[in-house]
Amino acid sequence: MQCGHLIDVNAGKTLTEMTVVIEGTKIIEVINGYQNGGKADKIINLKDKTVLPGLIDCHVHLEFQTSKDAFREGFTSSEADVAFRSAEYAKTTLMAGFTTVRDVGGSGVNIALRNAINSGVTVGPHIYTAGTAISATGGHMDPSSGLSFSLSEKIYNGLPKPEDGVADGDDEIRKAVRIQFKRGADLIKIASTGGVLDLSKDGSGAQYTEEEIKAFVQTAKEYGMKVACHAHGAEGIKRAIRAGVTSIEHGTFIDEEGMELAKKYGTYYVPTIIAGKSVADSAKIAGYYPPVIAKKATAIGPEIQITFGKAYKAGVKIAFGTDAGVYAHGKNAKEFAYMTEVGMPPMEAIKSATKSAADLLGITDIAGSIDKGKTADIIAVNGDPVKDIRILQNITFVMKDGEIIKQ
Repeated sequence: MQCGHLIDVNAGKTLTEMTVVIEGTKIIEVINGYQNGGKADKIINLKDKTVLPGLIDCHVHLEFQTSKDAFREGFTSSEADVAFRSAEYAKTTLMAGFTTVRDVGGSGVNIALRNAINSGVTVGPHIYTAGTAISATGGHMDPSSGLSFSLSEKIYNGLPKPEDGVADGDDEIRKAVRIQFKRGADLIKIASTGGVLDLSKDGSGAQYTEEEIKAFVQTAKEYGMKVACHAHGAEGIKRAIRAGVTSIEHGTFIDEEGMELAKKYGTYYVPTIIAGKSVADSAKIAGYYPPVIAKKATAIGPEIQITFGKAYKAGVKIAFGTDAGVYAHGKNAKEFAYMTEVGMPPMEAIKSATKSAADLLGITDIAGSIDKGKTADIIAVNGDPVKDIRILQNITFVMKDGEIIKQ
């Protein structure tokens, strides 16, 4: 592969006239200058492109895509309906240049989707999935929130249980983690506060004690998994950081104390700015959301970008994540522009979706940069994204596992 420009995310600079040698699924050499190889070698001419590592989105929901009918579809869609749609969303994501994603919650179809992609049944990015996310009774992932008790009784034989993604107290929490491990999850996703797109009246209050979150972290660690934590309110964020979660998702109202704790504990912040903007915009459309959600979306949505700017300037570790599904899949790269608008340099934004994201996922040995020995997940664009980050919204070349997917 002959690269006119190649972004070295380790050094934070753009190299010129480079050759990347690929054999099978791996990068076996990165060489200065253009090399032609032997007669049997295939030359991929990207001399007029800027080449980057495949991008990584650390917060997606591949089973879902926002629409006015989303709540109705939750009651009318079968598991097969969800699976067919998720396969299309996965393909769209890959074509947008995101060769790896972390799916942080669905019905469990996300596990089957990961397996189907890995076995070549369908096309999509590498997926690291949390399976079904877990929250407290009445929390963000409680599927019975907003239902009458009689309807909940019929659906869940009372209240949702650990197998449904709802767990309270150490015993239920440990069981919930073990159930997700058994089902094939790669990580655990919890919610330490409420959220925007649920039917609870407020998303800012803490919903787990620090000891309960520690039970999640300890059990997940025993099973070789990390914990991602959805959190908007300051107290729920601080409890989660002190309890040892790997990342805070959204983090809308993190305060200075929370930022200092994140730096002390090395906790990643995954901001999802585009999600905040998207829900705030959708809330302006009459009838798009139920009133309780529209009110929260209007209040919380615009805050995430402001918070991100403060957290970046404070030195909190940032990993790229967008909450894809809350907006239309495939538009993930818009997040880069929102990040740079509040002070993050373009090169740092690119690193957040490559080197830093790989570190959060624990896959720096195989992904996150174009280096010898790593998986050949490579993308290319016209122009220079370091000068104009919006260029990343138009990916012209995608390679995954050494196979050209888009050219």
